Amino acid sequence: MDRRLTPEPRRRGALRLKLGALVLCCRRRLYWHTGGLRFARSRPGAACPHLWAEHRTPLLRQLRGEDMALQRSKVTNLRLAAARLDGLTLAPGETLSFWRTVGRPTRRRGYVEGMILRNGHVASGIGGGLCQMTNLLYWMTLHTPLTVTERWRHGYDVFPDSNRTQPFGSGATCFYNYMDLMVRNDTPHTWRLSLRVTETHLEGAWRADAPRDRRYQVYEKEHEIRGEYWGGFTRHNTLFRRVYTLDGTELGDEFVTENHAIMMYNPMLEGDQPQSPADRPGESGRSSR
Repeated sequence: MDRRLTPEPRRRGALRLKLGALVLCCRRRLYWHTGGLRFARSRPGAACPHLWAEHRTPLLRQLRGEDMALQRSKVTNLRLAAARLDGLTLAPGETLSFWRTVGRPTRRRGYVEGMILRNGHVASGIGGGLCQMTNLLYWMTLHTPLTVTERWRHGYDVFPDSNRTQPFGSGATCFYNYMDLMVRNDTPHTWRLSLRVTETHLEGAWRADAPRDRRYQVYEKEHEIRGEYWGGFTRHNTLFRRVYTLDGTELGDEFVTENHAIMMYNPMLEGDQPQSPADRPGESGRSSR
């Protein structure tokens, strides 16, 4: 893991942020059209009866200092995005792009204000809260043989650990359209994504046309909290996953990614201390966070 000092975050002006986002959005649209990718699509007749991974996360979490109204409004955003993603199939060689499928979240399309991060501060924005869906999709995909070809780590650790059941940094942030989550099917099988929003949870599953023949355990190493020269704190770790046969024989131990995030809370304050940095496994992709 890279142990260099983390530079102090820079505050860019609104105009620069807007122009930069415009350029990056245009680049991403060009890539979608010229990158030679074959994208996932709906195939109602494709049979994918075999469950490989499933996961569910609560829609509302009582977190200190967070406006619960923004959590309640994000449910609308999650329902709209789930309607576009639910039922998509990945044939061999195809790629799922979160933003190409969901599209731009706008008021005209029914999206409302939810929680976003802007320049390292909690704010509200149209379509806010969709990272809960990319978090869930990324976590489920890590428990399948599908290949994550693009994932953006969260640059800020927003809240202290609250009943965490997954390793720190096991999610994926998103921002339209250049911070995408992309998953490619490098297997010989067809896969289907299922997503739904209940009254209390966001639920998802990956199913395939071949039975499950292995299981995965995602865990962290080298967890560390550092005080930086500029006065803030940062949090770091690396993620790995062990691959097993269904009878428990280990097939491999794979590096997944490394995470570096600026902490938006003081880890030294009482009640803010993260859990033990010992390896905290995330089992099988079938738990709740």
